[in-house]
Amino acid sequence: MSRTTPPRPLDVEALFPELAAHRGTTTRLHPRPGRPDATDSSVGGPLLWPADEPWPMCTELHAHTRGRRPADIHRQRKILTAAWQRDPKFGPTDEERILLEELGHKHRIEAVGPTEGLPLIGVAQLYRRDIPDLLAGAGDCDLLQVFWCPFDAHGPTGHGMLLDLRWRRSWEVDHVLAKPPQPQVVGFDGYVPEPCVLHPEQVATYPFAGLLPEELCARIAAWEEELEEEAEQSAGDDTAEPVGYQYDLSIPPGWRVGGFASWHTTDPAPMNCRTCAASMRLLLTIDSSEWDGGSGSWKPLEEQNLPPHPFATPTQVTVGRWGELNIFACPEDPRHPHRWSIQ
Repeated sequence: MSRTTPPRPLDVEALFPELAAHRGTTTRLHPRPGRPDATDSSVGGPLLWPADEPWPMCTELHAHTRGRRPADIHRQRKILTAAWQRDPKFGPTDEERILLEELGHKHRIEAVGPTEGLPLIGVAQLYRRDIPDLLAGAGDCDLLQVFWCPFDAHGPTGHGMLLDLRWRRSWEVDHVLAKPPQPQVVGFDGYVPEPCVLHPEQVATYPFAGLLPEELCARIAAWEEELEEEAEQSAGDDTAEPVGYQYDLSIPPGWRVGGFASWHTTDPAPMNCRTCAASMRLLLTIDSSEWDGGSGSWKPLEEQNLPPHPFATPTQVTVGRWGELNIFACPEDPRHPHRWSIQ
């Protein structure tokens, strides 16, 4: 089933004609639970990885011997989903609660040698044939594969994430790795995605307000303040939240490719390539939810009657404190190191 974004609550270009010059597109991925295979674009699905090529590993020295088993995480989610669908009021049975508690335990494994590394988790793979806003890969590469380490133990603070992006030519893969290595335990449940098929949809998008020309940004802010004042004066139990540029008219929530990054948590930061200084472009946004109370106007038409829990979190991926991860790529050379920001 396709997913269709509802028309925006109003025509923002009719209000602010200057925005037409800043309009862009982004492809909403709409990941939903399914059974993808290695030839599909997916989140958490099997990857088109050559059988004779080493699997990506984290080789940084950090603790990774204590955590939850990925199989336990998947099973726990499956039980909870079935229980709440069966009984929306009370959820799991007493017997299921005992099992859920057991599945939630952390385990300690024997440490492996420092040279062996820790298998990275395959987060997503995206074929250019499926996703119109996916930036070109190096040469004629047509497949982007995204990995991360399942532990927050990286960078200067020792509490950061580690990403690994790979481009490849899909037609060169003859024999696919049948059983990729997996970490025995993970440090954070949110690093373990559920298998999801994608329903790509290209929509219009506009830059974060703080990156628009100053005069235009000020006019948008004044317009929003006026709407908020009107809403306060007519406040009632059935009064709808006023339309806002950030959450209703500019940048959609959820997993998406291309377009503009949101900077709603921090001030906008320049994302220039550290190799060639080029201004980087948004490659991929990994979001903790597909919509929430503040961005419900983006809920697909086909899912209007569905509640946020559990339908707004199909991938079960959590970024930071229920935020979103924006990954940037160099438009001059995709082989240059990517950059990222959590919002």
